[in-house]
Amino acid sequence: MSTEDAQRIESWLDELGAQQRYSPHTIAAYRRDLSALRQCFPDQDLDAISEAHIRQALGRLHAQGHQPRSLARTLSAWRAYFEWRAPAAGLTCNPAHGVRAPRIPRSLPKALSVDQAQALLDRSQLPPADSPIEKRDMAMFEILYSGGLRLSELVGLDWQPLRESGYASHSWIQLDEQEAIVQGKGRKTRAVPLGRHAAQAIRDWLAVRSQLLPPEPDPDTRAALFLGARGRRVSPRVVQLQLQALAQRVGLQLHVHPHSLRHSFASHLLQSSQDLRAVQELLGHANIATTQIYTRLDFQHLAASYDQAHPRARRKSKD
Repeated sequence: MSTEDAQRIESWLDELGAQQRYSPHTIAAYRRDLSALRQCFPDQDLDAISEAHIRQALGRLHAQGHQPRSLARTLSAWRAYFEWRAPAAGLTCNPAHGVRAPRIPRSLPKALSVDQAQALLDRSQLPPADSPIEKRDMAMFEILYSGGLRLSELVGLDWQPLRESGYASHSWIQLDEQEAIVQGKGRKTRAVPLGRHAAQAIRDWLAVRSQLLPPEPDPDTRAALFLGARGRRVSPRVVQLQLQALAQRVGLQLHVHPHSLRHSFASHLLQSSQDLRAVQELLGHANIATTQIYTRLDFQHLAASYDQAHPRARRKSKD
């Protein structure tokens, strides 16, 4: 890769991290994706990449065993880079714009049942949350289930809007209104309601938050709603590990990750309200087709209930 290409890529990634607050995990993945494109054409400047090159590179990665979901993400990274680079490079079009990734098989999201979600959040057979870490965890998990937030949206929440020393809040909570203002994918902002249990869990956490706050916090730490044990904004990995640990402690015999609570929020709300548009807005989906997968999940639940309960649904056993 030429020095110029490497510098341009790093400038773009720096912008994604600093201005658009992409996670370090996403930025690292984008860096790998652009590196893969360069490895396909080591003697070609990125500014000279054509649509034919993009198709050829995608074909090579597919032949190497990359799965459709991975290829779709890779193509998305290429498309985003060239969209950013095109004006400065004088490109007449984005070479990745007209290229489609292989179709991704759509699997049903894994949601908890209502009873499982209640057992998790009620800390079934466990003493009430007492330590600052436990209070923090319960506030995080209640928000995930109450508002259907993505993991990145949760850790990006501030406890109030803050603008100082070059820092500006993008997402925050408004406890008096019992809602969160969330900046999601595509930098789109939405208001998400917080239920009574979530609001109370946040108040319980805020009462002890100062115990994890360092003596001289930087603006990001000072603004962060959730802090880790070391006094910085909590990391996505900590949320994942703490949620799975709680699931095991309450006796749930399944893997529970933060997106499970987002799926559960959508599934349970749709079962009750049947309002697909409302669920789409709350989840922050740009396309309602993404939300419609939950109607399949709801039908699967109803079909299972029918098979168990309806006397004419049971098959006769063979003698």
